[in-house]
Amino acid sequence: MDYQVTIPEEVFTILTWQNEGLPAIGVVNQSLAKFEPKAAFGWHLSIVVDCVNLADQGMPTPDERQALDQFGDDLDDGLKADGNALFLARITWNGTRQFLYRVYDPGVANRYLMSVIDGKRQAREFDFRMEQDPAWGFAAYYFRASG
Repeated sequence: MDYQVTIPEEVFTILTWQNEGLPAIGVVNQSLAKFEPKAAFGWHLSIVVDCVNLADQGMPTPDERQALDQFGDDLDDGLKADGNALFLARITWNGTRQFLYRVYDPGVANRYLMSVIDGKRQAREFDFRMEQDPAWGFAAYYFRASG
């Protein structure tokens, strides 16, 4: 199906909470809460990166945070190329950083991520999972938490 889509300007909300006694920090793209047509970006992509250098309570050191931020910017550029993905959220907790996206064409996103892995261009080891989610059920939690 063809969609006529206008990509909204990103608007970020910062969330902080405790999970299993450890601090968590989230950055959510609130502009996607009312985005339509949601079905156009019907795939939910989660990328989990293990942090290498940790400070207190499982949070990254300043140098590690800088490396993760740069890696996230690189992923962002590659995944969002040609309008194929929308940034949803970034969560830092318990020695990990998770990047969440909504994806239009999962094959394009998968090829990009595999090229990063195969080309050994990643700053940190990561795992990813992409699931079909046309109603954005996986994203709803983040909008409720930040709304």
